[in-house]
Amino acid sequence: MSNKTLDVEAVFGSDNEAKYIAHTWLSYNSQRHEKVSLWKEQRNYVFATDTTTTTNRSLPWKNSTTLPKLCQIRDNLHSNYLSALFPNDEWLKWESYSKNDASKEKTKIIEAYISNKCREGNFRGVISQLIYDYIDYGVAFATADYESSYRMDSKDRRVPVFIGPKTKRISPLDIVFNPLAASFEETPKIIRSLKTIGELMNMADDSPDSSYLRKALRNRKKLMNHMNSYGIEEMDKSEAYLVDGFGSYSEYLKSGYVEFLEFYGDIYNHETGNLQKGQIITVVDRMWTIRKEPYPTWLGYAPIYMVGWRKRPDNLWAMGPLENLVGLQYRLDHLENLKADAMDLAVLPPLLIKGDVEAFKYGPGQEIHIDADGGIEELGKNLSGVITADNQIDKIEMRMEQYAGAPREAMGIRSAGEKTAFEIDQLQNAAGRIFQEKITTFEIEMLEKLLNLMLEVSRRNLDATDVVRVLDDDLAVTSFVEITKDDITASGVLRPIGARHFAAQAKLVQNLTGIFNSPMSQVIAPHISSKALAKMLEDVLNIGRYQLFPPNAAILEGKETARLQNQAQEDLQLEQSIPPVQ
Repeated sequence: MSNKTLDVEAVFGSDNEAKYIAHTWLSYNSQRHEKVSLWKEQRNYVFATDTTTTTNRSLPWKNSTTLPKLCQIRDNLHSNYLSALFPNDEWLKWESYSKNDASKEKTKIIEAYISNKCREGNFRGVISQLIYDYIDYGVAFATADYESSYRMDSKDRRVPVFIGPKTKRISPLDIVFNPLAASFEETPKIIRSLKTIGELMNMADDSPDSSYLRKALRNRKKLMNHMNSYGIEEMDKSEAYLVDGFGSYSEYLKSGYVEFLEFYGDIYNHETGNLQKGQIITVVDRMWTIRKEPYPTWLGYAPIYMVGWRKRPDNLWAMGPLENLVGLQYRLDHLENLKADAMDLAVLPPLLIKGDVEAFKYGPGQEIHIDADGGIEELGKNLSGVITADNQIDKIEMRMEQYAGAPREAMGIRSAGEKTAFEIDQLQNAAGRIFQEKITTFEIEMLEKLLNLMLEVSRRNLDATDVVRVLDDDLAVTSFVEITKDDITASGVLRPIGARHFAAQAKLVQNLTGIFNSPMSQVIAPHISSKALAKMLEDVLNIGRYQLFPPNAAILEGKETARLQNQAQEDLQLEQSIPPVQ
């Protein structure tokens, strides 16, 4: 199999490409079976309420407690990743590639348009799901498309609900590709999705280009008619493909679902000798091609993006932060239940009964009758091992935090020892380098590409005016602006600066604080511009809209205050000099 091209061999008869794409899906999906099994084991530990649903169930312990450490690390990473990506409302920036497109008005319109569509299209919610994929699977996949959704009002009129670009998550379980390719951009990709018949009909009614959806409905109806004419055994024999999650092919047809396999990439047909680049091929029921067309995007490659947490050499399937912590989670639960069983044995030890002893109830104040040669002895256990287990559990939990690159200081956990404020800032900055590198990778390889894809699909599909909300920073007022395709057509790139700006801001403030608290500040004081310093702080803290640092504001306001004070004193003296009226 080529890294960049899917070579279709003439072995499947009619509609050769469709069946070869289905065969490729089955092949790639089966090859990653072991990887999917590891994902499932990790998921069971994350969401476990006891050890009966995990691999710890094989241990011979009476207690089945699980310590949700993996779940806590997952929640910690997710909340801090999301907070770093969206620290405030100013997380998006337009950088132009030409002088004409660098105007303040053009920048404001493009940033306002994409920010508005992100808010209305639940962009933050989709990114939250992608971060969970980034943590759980080690990889995240997404794309963006232009969506036009409407609802019917009381007078049967179509009212627009959302019109614009919207980001879509692709589950790592629903996409396959050649993991040995040089890059994800180059490898052919196949995405699987399931739709009900009702969903297909609804999509066909709403979509402006619904011919391929209607073709899928016609093919399904034709297939169902054939199924009624032939026996189930004949259908199973004629179609040897097992559709994921439905058992036999006949069971899949009866389920009411329609399976879509969408191929993205270059394809070469050995039978026809035809090489076609940049194709989207949609296959339904693993036997019919209902759509085949070039990529609609202007980018020149498939509009699907991938980001990996811990990249592997010569393998595009990356590793997640929790994947190699499952063994430590197993060890945690093992020690916790071993400790609990040991305490149970110490508090309620087994009894050694000698000789002839009448049946008795073991408890406080109970009478036990024994013969002369009989006896009862407690087989007590030493609890020193329980303390050792507690210490080991604490050490393992600390290691798991460090291995995952979790920012522990964000949870209020501080290392031992007295430190100055500057030393604490330095330690926090150094301890968070793994975290910062991982979230910056997500921001560059996923978030930035998605935003520019949203802008690109808007340029292609916006055929009327759109109204967005724009905030004027100078006047601090909100206005509504009509935007056309020409307004958002420019040479440049959208950059999310949340995580990178957050880290740079923290480092800059830490360094400045350290300099001004050191003797060095006295040496460089004559060369520091207070106006430039104030402007820098205004930019770093993102508080320009409040106009806290106008030049010489304190002097001018002090002068105004003094003038008012003098005027008030003169008025008071004048009032005191006038004799009261008799």
